[in-house]
Amino acid sequence: MDADTIKRLLRLSPLTFEGGFFRETHRSELEISGPQLPARYGASRSVGTAIYYLLDRTTFSGLHRLKSDETYHFYLGDPVEMLMLHPDGRGEVVVLGTDLAAGHHPQHTVPAGVWQGSRLAGDGQYALMGTTMAPGFDRADFEGATKGQLEARYPTFGPLIDALTR
Repeated sequence: MDADTIKRLLRLSPLTFEGGFFRETHRSELEISGPQLPARYGASRSVGTAIYYLLDRTTFSGLHRLKSDETYHFYLGDPVEMLMLHPDGRGEVVVLGTDLAAGHHPQHTVPAGVWQGSRLAGDGQYALMGTTMAPGFDRADFEGATKGQLEARYPTFGPLIDALTR
């Protein structure tokens, strides 16, 4: 199995504003609005969404933040290095993958409002993951990052910020 075969079999398309390849596999028909939905959303949202998400050697997930928690599910392929930059100034790197003894996470949740970006670790060829969100993803909830915006606040992670911004 290679990345191009997976893209074809799962009908994945480029995720132009973030990087990588994806296909939405579920969007709940149920919507949430009003006092049950925090004001930060501004309008109703689907209760939940799910996607396939693939990284290959040609791309990375550019640093961004979302208004909802996003849970990653690692399915197959090579490990993924994920940078998370928290509002309190902390940063951390988590490796998504299947080698539990090496500290990999087969599932990991990025809290709402945390800057996140990811790339294949080392000489990886591809990684197939999925993500789920509740409330569901809406393009209006996506905020992309710029290098200067983050490097001053998180100087320890400068090289990785540089690698994960366009």
